[in-house]
Amino acid sequence: MSKTIVSLVNVDKWYGENHVVKNMNVNIAEGEFLTLLGPSGCGKTTTLRMISGFELPTTGIIKVQGESVEKKEPYQRDVNTVFQNYALFPNMNVFDNVAYGLKVKKVPKDEIKTRVKEMLKMVQLEGFEKRRINQMSGGQKQRVAIARALINRPKVLLLDEPLGALDLKLRKQMQIELKRLQKKLGITFVYVTHDQEEALTMSDRIAIINQGIMEQIDTPINIYEHPKTKFVAGFIGESNILDAVVLNCGEDGKALVGTEVGRITALDPEHKFQVNDPVAISVRPENMLFSKTPVEGFSIKGVVKEHIYVGNLIKMMITLNDGTEIKVNRFSAEDLAQVGDMVYLYWDLDKGIMLKEKNLVNTDAARDIEGGKADDEDE
Repeated sequence: MSKTIVSLVNVDKWYGENHVVKNMNVNIAEGEFLTLLGPSGCGKTTTLRMISGFELPTTGIIKVQGESVEKKEPYQRDVNTVFQNYALFPNMNVFDNVAYGLKVKKVPKDEIKTRVKEMLKMVQLEGFEKRRINQMSGGQKQRVAIARALINRPKVLLLDEPLGALDLKLRKQMQIELKRLQKKLGITFVYVTHDQEEALTMSDRIAIINQGIMEQIDTPINIYEHPKTKFVAGFIGESNILDAVVLNCGEDGKALVGTEVGRITALDPEHKFQVNDPVAISVRPENMLFSKTPVEGFSIKGVVKEHIYVGNLIKMMITLNDGTEIKVNRFSAEDLAQVGDMVYLYWDLDKGIMLKEKNLVNTDAARDIEGGKADDEDE
């Protein structure tokens, strides 16, 4: 089990009557790359700012290395922050920007020179010491900001959408560089983004936040393949989601559910659901299957409306009786039905995720923390 370096326990944040962060509980492991992911206004940046000390929690406890820090100033915490706008000093060159924190701490000049040189080498900016900030590209400025934060050797680096101002190609390059740098240094990264692909690419774990509530925290593959809520299924990647109600529960873990467009057989191996429970069924487009004839256990059918070519795959768009649009992804045109065809939709039972509308992940996390169990224990 990895050692926990940052903990949030029952953390709430109110701005007047606006409840921005709601009962946030999480353990962040030493050396982990954790991403806070969610739509704009969900509370992820506020959570990051509470860890850094730029915002104070209304209630709850924040610990860094086991010590409560919610009453400490930002400079008293062993964390550093990289902002989206980089917050560099435009009147200073690269060397002076990176060295700034060490100069404030009155570190000897020879040591400053050595550490700045090492850090610039690490972020691939050797020879840029005298370059002015306004003469640098967005990617170079971002690396200067990271070097300035890392030179203080923080235990935790907080990054608030640091790639947001970059163009797509450079952004993807920097994603790889940042992940490489994090693994090389072994520093804990807590990263904020609203870009789901970025989160899936870089993270050891992802915390999905919706309206101030952490809906799920898990590895990227588990977030994608085993979402716990309807919001997570719809937010991460593409998913076909059908609202339904449980009609029958079998002892074998199979459940019959009804939708506006037909009946579906679903898996409920843990027997979480009861007859008349409202549920949602989520199926990824790559897992959606179709047939020209009915398939046992499924009665959903629709008409193929169009094919959309997206470079490496083709999306087949199918419209159901109630107007719902279903996506089917395939790599070859030979695997598609023709536009205008009527098809029956089905999937392997283990590829259809049965979801409740609500999730108690925050409450569960709080119980784990109180019991001394890190929520990265089973990774």
